[in-house]
Amino acid sequence: MLTITAQASDAIRGILAADSVPDGAVVRISPQPASGEQETGLVVSVTDSPPPDDQIVEGDEVEVAVAPSAAQILDDKELDATVVDDQVNFIIGHQSD
Repeated sequence: MLTITAQASDAIRGILAADSVPDGAVVRISPQPASGEQETGLVVSVTDSPPPDDQIVEGDEVEVAVAPSAAQILDDKELDATVVDDQVNFIIGHQSD
């Protein structure tokens, strides 16, 4: 199952605290639609209400919704984040032991 680092949890809390984000919204990870020859990747977005079949991953007082097709990819991964000049960059890596 995907794990969430403390840095990613802090970044998610910051995103969800923005004035433009409605109460109860969550961060969601889903497949990025393929376009042309571009590789399909993952996209992180904010949603008011995730689809009912999303997997909910909890970490350090935050919840992340994961689309079923992304859950398979992220099963043994860790979500981390860096913040530079108010820009959040999420990083998917292997889980730390």
